[in-house]
Amino acid sequence: MALWDKLKQELVDIVEWLDDTNDTLAYRFERYQNEIKYGAQLVVREGQVAVFINEGQLADVYKPGTHTLNTQNMPILATLRGWKYGFNSPFKAEVYFVSTRKFTDLKWGTPGPAMMRDKDFGMIRATAFGLYSIRVKDAGKFVVDLVGTDGRFTLDEIQANLRGKIGTRIKEVMPELGIPVIEMEAKVTEMGTRLRDRLTPDFDGFGLELLEVQVQDIGLPEEVEKAMDKRGAMAAVGNLDNLMKYESAGAIRDAANNPGGAAGAAVGLGAGVAMGAQMMNAMGGAMGGHAGGGMPPPIPGGAPSFHVAVGQQQTGPFELGTLQQQVASGTLRRDSLVWRAGMAQWSKAGEVPELQGLFASTPPPVPPAA
Repeated sequence: MALWDKLKQELVDIVEWLDDTNDTLAYRFERYQNEIKYGAQLVVREGQVAVFINEGQLADVYKPGTHTLNTQNMPILATLRGWKYGFNSPFKAEVYFVSTRKFTDLKWGTPGPAMMRDKDFGMIRATAFGLYSIRVKDAGKFVVDLVGTDGRFTLDEIQANLRGKIGTRIKEVMPELGIPVIEMEAKVTEMGTRLRDRLTPDFDGFGLELLEVQVQDIGLPEEVEKAMDKRGAMAAVGNLDNLMKYESAGAIRDAANNPGGAAGAAVGLGAGVAMGAQMMNAMGGAMGGHAGGGMPPPIPGGAPSFHVAVGQQQTGPFELGTLQQQVASGTLRRDSLVWRAGMAQWSKAGEVPELQGLFASTPPPVPPAA
């Protein structure tokens, strides 16, 4: 090999970018006076493209691969420079590597509540927040419109702008969707898709692709959330009348379990638990027979089941076989309060005809000493 050829081989440049960051969108290849030698090797890795800028004007864009920089591989730059017949000397050009990988888990949120009209609640204020993902789709436009001459363009330099676009657009989208407030939580995927479609032209203008918008939460006024909870309870119960019964039963039972309170003193343990249980049982059919501690009606002709008051708590219901075991273990005594469907109030077990037989083999309490 001739000496010149050897020296020429040693002078071949390698133009490449090894990205060791997680937030760089574009990087300008640093070169002394921006000179690149004829025949230099341009190495573009997967997840990158290389953009050549000639005197501020977009020239050639290279996809992943190894490219030898000569007249044939730089058609636009060669045209701009007037290299019709080739060239051999170094040339000047700015080279920007642009990352085309996905950037995920970027956060967005509404800058303030959005006013929207709901058919059930009227005008309400709603907020929303979530995540979005982007990547560079048009590297040339991205460099020309956003990067400029920035040596290292990062996510931080554009996130505030993108976050603002999403937060503003969702204020428009939420009212337009026409989704009832009570169903919004179940429609977050649809909202995200509509929001992405609406924002796509805005991101296209920057050379970016908006891959995904996730709506993770909808914030509503406290009073609206309470009203939604009420409506959910009504839907579970079936109608307003049963909801009132349900809430009344719960209030009475709470009062009975708190005998020290004014309501508890007025209601009393037996009456409170009995009324609550009766209401719950009456609602059993509407609530599927299980919600809120309700129980199905007794089987006609079947053995009765009893609830037993233990301390201040209601237990059961128990069938006679179980009650017999409780008598044997001393858990159920003659003076234990019991109740079954159809009884007006709680009574002592030893005074209930159906249960008297359980105590037949149990000696009565020893009389007090004379």
